[in-house]
Amino acid sequence: MTATDRSIELIKTAAQAAADKLAHDIIAYDVSDVLSITDAFLLASAPNDRQVKSIVDEIEERLNKELGTKPVRREGDREARWVLLDYVDIVVHVQHSEERVFYALERLWKDCPELDLPADAKATRGKGAEHAKLQDAEDVAELGELR
Repeated sequence: MTATDRSIELIKTAAQAAADKLAHDIIAYDVSDVLSITDAFLLASAPNDRQVKSIVDEIEERLNKELGTKPVRREGDREARWVLLDYVDIVVHVQHSEERVFYALERLWKDCPELDLPADAKATRGKGAEHAKLQDAEDVAELGELR
């Protein structure tokens, strides 16, 4: 079994919405062979809670406006550290960068086929690590100034 055309359409639209809101490390997996509850997972992350919320809102708005669908379930809203949007055909995980590293969902699904995403979404790969390096450099510089 493979992801349906509908799931792929949802994934691509959600991935583009996430990329438009500057999400990091967007990736999608076809999990239809290993899970009966959904066809595909989309993972994306952001370096702060506000941006996580912004990405989630954009994905919801875009899927509703362009494809006429709303999530059947939305979890993790209050903290905006890890928000899950369940569209039945697909499940979207938008995580704060720290949660993304800690939970490493990619490890769980690495044996599943990766789904092709729009170029803007593919271009986000490695952005999380890039952002972390910049943040570390800023922290070191700030420490130097304090001494």
